[in-house]
Formats: sequence, C-alpha cells, structure tokens
Amino acid sequence: MRFHETLHGVYFDDLDAFHILHNARYLLLFEHAIGSFWRHLGWAGVLDFNSHPDQYHLVRANHLEYKRPVVGTGQVRVRVWVDRLGRSSLTFGLRVMPLDEDVDFASGERVVVRVDPETKRPVPWTTGFREQLTAYTRELTSE
Repeated sequence: MRFHETLHGVYFDDLDAFHILHNARYLLLFEHAIGSFWRHLGWAGVLDFNSHPDQYHLVRANHLEYKRPVVGTGQVRVRVWVDRLGRSSLTFGLRVMPLDEDVDFASGERVVVRVDPETKRPVPWTTGFREQLTAYTRELTSE
C-alpha cells in the first residue's frame, strides 16, 4: 500500500500559549495533506462534478489522537493513505510526524461519503475512482 506525504511548516501563529502546536491546527494539517493528495491524483483547480462525480463528497467524521507535542516552529511531515474504501465511504488514515523519525505526534482518520449533489444521499464511488485509489488503499470493503 502506498501513501502520500507532504511537508508543512509550523509557524508562530500556529502555537498556543505554551509554544506547542495548537490542537485545532492538526485538523488543518490533515486538510492540507488530503488536498495535496487529491491534487496528486489530478483533482486540481475548479471542481467539476460532471467530469469527476466522485468529487462531490462530504466529511462524515474526523478522529484525532494527540500522542506527543510539536514544540516550537519548524516543519512536520503529514502522511495520508486510504485506510478503507467502501461502497460509498472512504476512510483516510493520517499521521503527523517529525522530519527525521517515523513516530507520531498525532494520528487520526477522516471519513468522507460520496453523495448525490441534489439529494445529499450516499451513492457508490465510480469504478474509475476505485481503481485510481487501489494502490493507496489498505482495505477494500463492500460496506
């Protein structure tokens, strides 16, 4: 299984009063890494639901565990992969790590669900989308 990894800066305004990366910033790091992953797959620019109907999906849940603090400014690595790909849902696995070690500052997951643009009800991912994500997917389910 492959993953996608990006480097992100940690800046002074990302820190809390203790000079530790503020807890809310981790979700932003995840958001940026997932956006980079989509761009890596060719989903850059303006969304086009007619050409790429799988782009119409909504976040169902975020889960995050803080394991050790990011102290001060610098850079972190954020890794993303597809942990589970179901019929209409997709669970991203996520890790925030230092540049020089494969240990977690934080780990988490985000669940998204593909929905019909009009009804907002779940619909299956397209075959082409599923094929595109296969290399990044740990587990395929029929959900």
